[in-house]
Amino acid sequence: MSSPDLVNTIRKYSSRYSIYLVLAAMIVISSIISPVFLSTLNITNISRQISITTILAFGATILIIAGLLDLSAGSVLALAGVLSVASYKATGSLALAMAVGLAVGVVCNIVNGIIVTRFNTPPFIATLAMQTVARGAALQYTSGQNIYQIGNYVVFGQSSVGPIPTPVLFMVGIGVVTWYLLRHTRLGRSLYAIGGNAEAARASGINVNAVKMKAYLINGVFVGIAGVLFMSRVNAGLPNAGIMAEFEAMTSAIIGGTSFSGGIGTASGTLAGAFIMGILNNIMNLMRVQSYMQQIVRGAIIALAVCYDIYSKKKREARKLGSRVKSEFQPGQA
Repeated sequence: MSSPDLVNTIRKYSSRYSIYLVLAAMIVISSIISPVFLSTLNITNISRQISITTILAFGATILIIAGLLDLSAGSVLALAGVLSVASYKATGSLALAMAVGLAVGVVCNIVNGIIVTRFNTPPFIATLAMQTVARGAALQYTSGQNIYQIGNYVVFGQSSVGPIPTPVLFMVGIGVVTWYLLRHTRLGRSLYAIGGNAEAARASGINVNAVKMKAYLINGVFVGIAGVLFMSRVNAGLPNAGIMAEFEAMTSAIIGGTSFSGGIGTASGTLAGAFIMGILNNIMNLMRVQSYMQQIVRGAIIALAVCYDIYSKKKREARKLGSRVKSEFQPGQA
């Protein structure tokens, strides 16, 4: 193998697996900083703590790949959660409570999809409006009060199957679904095509609006499940839950390699990004870093992740342009 080929191969694999190398490095560094980091209890706590954000992040990954966005995830999580709790308290049915949470998440995201696709509204504006409406609806329904004494509803978020917490099982299951959808379905290929170039995707016969609606519908399912798990985990219906959750989810997705400009992203990368954020939060807590400083660190990471995404996009475009020019001006061609 020639030197240029070797360099290109190293560059290719380092770019593809860099997020996992960063995750491995963080695990090693954290285990050196804190002797309790690698304990079974601590790893279980990290997995449980990131589970709900990661479920939201899988939905964000699907949307961002298609060039979409959801700023309402945290508010819809709160609305879905409090209505789910209320339905359980009224009926005592866990199945109905889960169904209500799913229905609220799906309906809110269908509305998002309709506003985006039918009225050509930018996703930022459409989902920002839903963010306000859903939060207001949750506060209006509860009169701004938390719902307590929720009984067996806690089974969703506080139970375990063997040593594995239920929220972690939900996270893994939704991660597998996301991976399969993106890697092995026509819908997944369409999402990548639309995020890469919506007009070219439309010209190739893809029903762009229908695919976008499906992306929002799937995101709605994930948000509804996250709402049920969150309320169950905290043992209350909290109308103010999920504030800034959508940004944490998008941060996990972007750190995991999902390009904010669309067309690039993986479920496994998002999971790695979520663990990186979870480990960072965990090690800062173990080191007793002040909460305000933790917010500064998280904000800086968001900025760095977006800047790196923009930088990577420019490099990819430059390489594509260089390859195109090279192919057009091969020696010996007329």
